[in-house]
Order: sequence, then structure tokens, then C-alpha cells
Amino acid sequence: MTNIHVWHTGSVYIDQALAFREKTFHPAPYTGLLRPSSKKQWVPVSAYFIEHPKGKILIDTGWSEEIRIDQRKHLGWLSNAMYKGLLPAGESVRERLDSLGVKDSELDYVLLTHLHSDHVSGVKHVRHARSILTSEQEWTAAQRDFGYIRSMWHGVPIQTFALETIPFGPYNKGVDLFQDGSLYLVFTPGHSKGLFSVMVQTSEGWVLLVSDVGYAERSWKEFVLPGLTPLSEEAIHSLRWVQEFSRRDDCRAVLANHDPAVSPQIIT
Repeated sequence: MTNIHVWHTGSVYIDQALAFREKTFHPAPYTGLLRPSSKKQWVPVSAYFIEHPKGKILIDTGWSEEIRIDQRKHLGWLSNAMYKGLLPAGESVRERLDSLGVKDSELDYVLLTHLHSDHVSGVKHVRHARSILTSEQEWTAAQRDFGYIRSMWHGVPIQTFALETIPFGPYNKGVDLFQDGSLYLVFTPGHSKGLFSVMVQTSEGWVLLVSDVGYAERSWKEFVLPGLTPLSEEAIHSLRWVQEFSRRDDCRAVLANHDPAVSPQIIT
């Protein structure tokens, strides 16, 4: 049996234009800079712990406990001006794993859907996992592009995976993690250059964890792109695939990382 633990690992205070693209005269509304508080909102930062017959998997790592101590230092002055993080006691991935009696060294995989701060901030809490993976495309972008905080993963042994042909996704590219069709990493670029989603087979069908392809169910139901899409055409293609997949009879659930309507739960 496969169990998917849906966790909130803190929350982030963002401009609504980051979640849902707006038409405005502001050149970059998703940054939140020079925008009123009425345009901003707190949304959850999710991570997922999967108990799979072939291994223990953590998807994304939420906020580091460092933000409780010195958020500006952890995020850097520019990111700290654009958004804020909040991490209540007991919600870090380290604390979540501790509550289940799981050590980071017992994790078979940590899967980083992309390397934006709210997904990778807590990676040092699980640095002893057996394998920490992101896509080659995301790793390459994170080494040179603006918008990444490389100090968050400094000293962490992140490995990359190459894309293979799989039966799913907007490009039919990704990885069949266990080579048995039970869990796929699906290449869904757009919001970042190497973003991937995760498909998990459960007793009642597929659960699709779309990371930031969309920010909430509204994204694919109303087809509203995120505000930040360095690859615009790819973002459209990826969100269209999520929309189509959500309509399949064998799709049990589609979960976005920052959807306030998604509560912590266990999906079996």
C-alpha cells in the first residue's frame, strides 16, 4: 500500500499576481514590490511524504527552521522584500519526520520539483537522505539564472536525473522512478525551466502533485497561469496537460503546492 502524507511546512506571504497572472500596468506584479497589502495573501507551503512499498520519498522540503531565527539572512534582502515566510513549531520537514519516527538517513529519495526557495529552503534538514534529486534542466538554470538562493543547498549532495520517454506529461518526458509504473516524475516546465510534477498510483487511481504548474485548483479549471513563467509557451503546454489529466476517470486528485483549499491529510 502507498500512503501520501500531505504536509503544510509553513506558509508564504505573496502577491496574488504570483499565483494568478494579472493584466496590469505594473511591469512585474508577481514580485509584490510597490503593491498594496490588499493584493497579498498567505498561502501554504506544502511538502509530501510518500510511504511506497519500494521506499520512503519526500517531495520538496518547505521552509528551513532558519527563517524562525533570521529570515532576512536566510532569504537575502531582495527576496525578503518580495515575500515573507512563516514556519510554526512542529511544521518543518525535520519536525514532521521526527513525529513519524523517521530519520532523514532513512529517506530513499528527496525529490526537489524545482529549486525556488519555498521548495528547497529546508533541504539541509534532510541532507543525509540516500538520494536527493532534481532535473538536469532545473540544476542548470539554478546555477546561472536570477531568482535562486544557492546558499540554501550549499554543501548538500544534490544529484540530477536525465529525462527519459514516459507515457505521461506534456512532452512525454520524465522518469519512471521504480521502473514499475507506480510513480512518475513528469517534466512540466514553465514556472521554472526544469520543473517536474509527480504522479503516484494509489488504490483508487492517480494522485498528481503539480508543484507550481498551477497554484490552486482554479489554475487548471479556469486556465490561469502563474505570474512567473520564464518559459511562457511551455507553461501553457504544462498547465493544459494538467487540465486534461484532471478530467481522466483514473485521476483521483490533483494537488497544487500552495492551494489553501488543500488541508494536511493522508491519502491511501
